[in-house]
Amino acid sequence: MALRLGIVTYNIAKDWDLDTILTKLPRLGYSCVELRTTHRHGVEVTLNTAQRATVKAKFADSPLTLCSLGSAFEYQSSDPAVVQRNIDGTREYIRLAHDLGVPGIKVRPNGVPRGEDPERVFERIGKALRIVGQDGQDFGVEIRVEVHGGVTQDPPNMAKILAAADHPNVFVCWNSNPGEVKNGSIRASFDLLADNIRIVHLRDLCDDTYPWRELFALLVQRGLQVETLAEIGDNPDPDRILRYFRALWLAYQPDSDSAQP
Repeated sequence: MALRLGIVTYNIAKDWDLDTILTKLPRLGYSCVELRTTHRHGVEVTLNTAQRATVKAKFADSPLTLCSLGSAFEYQSSDPAVVQRNIDGTREYIRLAHDLGVPGIKVRPNGVPRGEDPERVFERIGKALRIVGQDGQDFGVEIRVEVHGGVTQDPPNMAKILAAADHPNVFVCWNSNPGEVKNGSIRASFDLLADNIRIVHLRDLCDDTYPWRELFALLVQRGLQVETLAEIGDNPDPDRILRYFRALWLAYQPDSDSAQP
């Protein structure tokens, strides 16, 4: 078992170019990164074949792993044309991930449209995920669904969405949401989704209302080999913040042999 520490470039590194990311993160003790679309690093579907090869080579020459691409594609809209645009965009993103050698992409639900039956929305999201899940499987790219959005981020509802998707290439991006905590514990919420967790987004580790130590212990107990990624706000001194974040991340590990920074 090895938990790996990385970041989501949203928002702490949104203004860093790719070379800064490749230089700075290993120096700060981080081993992996999820590049969020629209940020300054410029790793987007608009890259041509040669540019994609250049990005892939830069990561191959770096100790930093490009473990995920982070999109904002979502499938809950009541308008079929909007859902289709998001499916088509996801397919383009899958091909980008394939060309870069990235194992997975992050997508999300983003709540339930006002006035709609949530159960019907879960089915709609699941149907779209089944389509992109198959497309991703064809290209060797996992679909990782962020536990996100009002109503849809509740773990029982996310479990329904996964059941509706019913595809072996659709997984979960655990999002460390406050609503997962029940009576001071996340175990009940975690157990609903644990078998499908592929990647973890971490919020501010200074927030002691979330049981971080329990999260890491549950990941270890399940034997999940996942990247745990800091998704935190921008700061005038990001290097200092990321050093503190890493120190807390190390302190929360259940034992010194269970995690590798």
